[in-house]
Amino acid sequence: MKRAVIIVLDSLGIGELPDAHKYGDSGSNTLGNIVKSIRGFRLPNLEKLGISNIEDVDYLPENPNPEASFGRMAEKSAGKDTTTGHWEISGIILDKPFPVYPDGFPPEIINEFERLTGTKVLGNIAASGTEIIKKLGKKHIETGYPIVYTSADSVFQIAANEDVIPVERLYEICQIARDILKGEHAVGRVIARPFIGTEGNFVRTDRRRDFSLAPPKKTLLDYISDNGYHVKAVGKIKDIFANKGITQSVHTHNNLDGIERTIEFINENFAGLIFTNLVDYDMLYGHRNDVRGYANALIEFDNKLPEILNSLKDDDILFITADHGCDPTTPSTDHSREYVPLIVYGKNLKKGVNLGTRETFADVAATITDYMGVEYKGEGESFLNLIIK
Repeated sequence: MKRAVIIVLDSLGIGELPDAHKYGDSGSNTLGNIVKSIRGFRLPNLEKLGISNIEDVDYLPENPNPEASFGRMAEKSAGKDTTTGHWEISGIILDKPFPVYPDGFPPEIINEFERLTGTKVLGNIAASGTEIIKKLGKKHIETGYPIVYTSADSVFQIAANEDVIPVERLYEICQIARDILKGEHAVGRVIARPFIGTEGNFVRTDRRRDFSLAPPKKTLLDYISDNGYHVKAVGKIKDIFANKGITQSVHTHNNLDGIERTIEFINENFAGLIFTNLVDYDMLYGHRNDVRGYANALIEFDNKLPEILNSLKDDDILFITADHGCDPTTPSTDHSREYVPLIVYGKNLKKGVNLGTRETFADVAATITDYMGVEYKGEGESFLNLIIK
């Protein structure tokens, strides 16, 4: 009973890509700069698998006998956002990035959104989500107008107090925005950002929802599910892939919840794919330049890693990777264009194989479909022959 498990440590980059300067990301190294910022910081269980054996991860002690295969992957797609990274992991390479709006959305978008929703909007600027509700939350409560904002990512975000605009209505107006944002304005995601509280005490809730573009072609998830296998999604995977190719999904409240739900799926008996995104690294710590919070979240995952490994069945293959960087030590609060780690573990796989630098994240999809015996027409090159006994 063959299965693959992908765990995406959202934004855990391990060093700038050669073209990072084109994105304003020179010097970014999410993991490396965290390690250098916190005295004595270690990830013993990831080190045991071989993360410190990856090229240029010389800021952690090298392991002479790694228990997994290891390498790093370069992003071949243009861009550095969540959707692009996950789609590439699943076999799609994009030749141009999704559009971004550092000066806010153009009048034709906002006017149409206001016409179809029947309400004016506040904001329409690039801003931090926590800061904009501090700034405009009171006015939002007074007027009932939703707060529209964006970031350095390709996102159209709508924030609303749950007592002013009920969450289900917020989801409805997000879908309206999603239907508008097509063609040249096809942003990667429309995001519902509900919050609660009163002025000075606003708190975002965990009822966020992403309304992503549907992938333009078949992904790893489709190839697996179309062949009768299960595809179980944990966290925001369902949103990133617009629920395409997924047979079961679970919403999660935080990283620890995502880890626990992943273990629950691993303990079930089925063949197919488990695909997990652990978003807190990016959402709570990377974008907020919270170095200590990011470090603590990594330690939390590292502490749970033995339980994940022990739950794996004999024919399971675990892939631990990331989708981009988000270095919390730099002045930027944006994602960063970085290599991502590749750790591949299985009880019956070879240990200590150096997979080198993979040219694209899509090698993961090619390898999984190769292992599952599924015909695959996506991007990437399988490295199964390097790790199989």
